[in-house]
Amino acid sequence: ALGAGLAVGLAGMGCGIAQGITAGNTTAGIARNPGAAGGMFTNFILGMVLIESIAIYGLVIAFLLQGKI
Repeated sequence: ALGAGLAVGLAGMGCGIAQGITAGNTTAGIARNPGAAGGMFTNFILGMVLIESIAIYGLVIAFLLQGKI
């Protein structure tokens, strides 16, 4: 149970920090160069999807440690 809690907690914490940094840097980049907003937004969405997949992997690992899968 401790390992499962750590897996989900650390994955969630890491993803939250990474998403905040990504959103902040994208917003700053668009503020500096509004003309590049289209390309930045596409990369932003792709980055968020990849970051969120880490949280899903943490959830899967937690389920595996609990023996639910």
